[in-house]
Amino acid sequence: MATESSFGLRLKVLRQQQGLSQAALAGDEISTGYLSRLESGARNPTERVIAYLAKRLDVDRSAFFIQPSSSSLTQALSLAASADSSEATEDLIDVFATCRDEDPLLRWQALWLIERYWHERGDHAQQLACLEELTGIADDLELPALQCRSKSRLARCLRAAGDITRALDFAVSAHQVAKQVGLPVSDEANALLALVSVEAEAGRLPDARAHAEELVELVAEAAETLRAEALWSAATVCSRQGDDAAARAFLQQAMAILDSRVAPVLWARLRLAAASLHLQGSPPSTESARAYLKEAQAAFALVGTPVQQQEILVLQVHLAFEEGRYAEARAAYSQLDVDKLMLNYRDRIRLQTLDSRLLIVEGRRKEGLAQLKQLGEDARRAANLDLAAEIWQVLAETLEHTAAG
Repeated sequence: MATESSFGLRLKVLRQQQGLSQAALAGDEISTGYLSRLESGARNPTERVIAYLAKRLDVDRSAFFIQPSSSSLTQALSLAASADSSEATEDLIDVFATCRDEDPLLRWQALWLIERYWHERGDHAQQLACLEELTGIADDLELPALQCRSKSRLARCLRAAGDITRALDFAVSAHQVAKQVGLPVSDEANALLALVSVEAEAGRLPDARAHAEELVELVAEAAETLRAEALWSAATVCSRQGDDAAARAFLQQAMAILDSRVAPVLWARLRLAAASLHLQGSPPSTESARAYLKEAQAAFALVGTPVQQQEILVLQVHLAFEEGRYAEARAAYSQLDVDKLMLNYRDRIRLQTLDSRLLIVEGRRKEGLAQLKQLGEDARRAANLDLAAEIWQVLAETLEHTAAG
């Protein structure tokens, strides 16, 4: 039986290569709507349908399941997909840079792997370039499944880079495509994950909460990794709304359903999220934060990336600050190369906010306050209203505290 990625994608290309509309190819035996769902990957074909379409296109049935060429890009892609190693992906990047006239589907598949490589290394610029091209190819092919996946990933990348306005446009578009075409649950869920995260960042918290609830309900019977991510998303929204109890409850559910042997990276990332959530509480729960951070450190010692090592160090700075260990917080902060941070926009701004608070504690009050004001203004101009409000709150509390002192 064909998979959505092999049959649907090849069917679309073969139809377009022959200049046929969906109606012309469908003929009298199948509906245009059914053909559209085959091409999008929302439906799998039966053997009778495969034989019928092969006859209409005058091709052998094998044409639906093979790549059109055995180029160097095909070889590099096959090696990268099967080897699961950075060296193989780096070879693919080199080959991809020299190939311009390959099948667009082949380019899309290569870019999908390359984008993940840059994501794991925290190179947002390279990741963004890949996703922009991925989205362009998907739109040219008019394949809803690829459009949804590309735009969902692009929205999350733009959010991480702080470009909230564009991120929201792509997240909304991805969700609309998934709903209109009736894509599989995994595609609709990933679109919702992107949409919820962007809406929360934009300060559209009621919308984010409603979509988070829709997401949790949607994946109730899905794989545990997807359910865990949905619950984490709901926890994030609750936290932004100041509902710490609900946020912790959602995150506890996420951690409870996920086995570390099934998804060790996600398992550890949830612990980092829990540590961060407990540090952001009012008042902060440093004991719980320290316990979760310790669990995450142990896991990431085996499976962590440089990005996650930075995230751990940033949380160590936060923990030391909240416990009043200011010298240790500054020492940990000094271990970070601020010019080479691989963190997302929110985490980078939060780190700078913490640096401002440290400056004030260290007696450099004027410098620290000026930096806080600038950070709040920068977040506002980036349309990151939720983060801007968080910084202004820190500034107000700092001014109140220093005035009282």
